Amino acid sequence: MGPQLQEFYDKRGLYLDKKGQRGAVRDGKKVRWQDKFGNDHDLDFVIEKGGTKDKQGRPLAFIEAAWRRYTKHSRNKTQEIQGAVLPIAERHAWDKPFLGAILAGVFTEGSLTQMRSSGFEVVLFPYSNIVEAFASVGINADFDESTPDAEFKRTVKKIEALTKEQNVSLKRRLIRSNQQLLDQFFTGLQSTLDRKIARVIVIPLHGNQSDFTSITEAVDFVRGYDETAPQSGVFRECEVIVRYNNGDKIEAVFKDKQQTLGFLNYVSGTEVF
Repeated sequence: MGPQLQEFYDKRGLYLDKKGQRGAVRDGKKVRWQDKFGNDHDLDFVIEKGGTKDKQGRPLAFIEAAWRRYTKHSRNKTQEIQGAVLPIAERHAWDKPFLGAILAGVFTEGSLTQMRSSGFEVVLFPYSNIVEAFASVGINADFDESTPDAEFKRTVKKIEALTKEQNVSLKRRLIRSNQQLLDQFFTGLQSTLDRKIARVIVIPLHGNQSDFTSITEAVDFVRGYDETAPQSGVFRECEVIVRYNNGDKIEAVFKDKQQTLGFLNYVSGTEVF
């Protein structure tokens, strides 16, 4: 998937971080980001705005890739991906990054549904497509738990012996047989990377604090509260809602004007004040 993603981001002037050396950003080769709890996680692909080989940019997308042969392992893998990516995405909530998973092999529908329900765009290369692609270069890649180790080793050696031309042919076959799925995935990704701010809602909240010693007293207060009367009181907080033209939304609450302006400046992507 590396070349497919690279071409996509190069057109937009973005930086694609993947496994490998990256100058001053990290010592090793692993793509590593920290979640909101301070834990480090190794990732597959991160798309950054303003990123360079020597500077980490703002994350616009986190994309994980995984292969599983058996359904009994699929749920654990999807939960592992969610457990790593979601807390990182929460830490960077102001960027509202795209969350993607490119999977191959065999995954249960339940595991895929679980990922999609938590905000991931998911594409699955079916196991049969993988087998067909390897067959196109003369390799039988079909196997299960009863496959002898000796046969497994022979197949691995055949894969390692593929020529450069055969490898290119294999990759093209994989892409072609899954093109419709990939188009859907990249459409979702594009909607995030190319989104525009459609509306900004600012709600300053003022009011006097009312304290009660029981739920009953609080209920009586709410029932008797006049919602239509002009309100006054000290400033409490400012709620800001940013809506994008692709349906994405960022909500944040701030205790003062300066924090509010800082947030608006951040989501604008430019210096606005």
